[in-house]
Amino acid sequence: MAKGKDVRVTVILECNSCVRNRVNKESMGISRYITQKNRHNTPGRLELRKFCPCCYKHTIHGEIKK
Repeated sequence: MAKGKDVRVTVILECNSCVRNRVNKESMGISRYITQKNRHNTPGRLELRKFCPCCYKHTIHGEIKK
């Protein structure tokens, strides 16, 4: 039987400071993480503090569209 919508969905988190600062060509790129969230408990966009290897510090990573 097919379900309508899954409760747990896969989301991509992207570093907000790298995107805002428009990373230069010498750097490694934009930091991204893949995780899951519960759609019922967190209906809005997810934001977590994760380590960014491009910025070399912990920054806020926000959910992006797929």
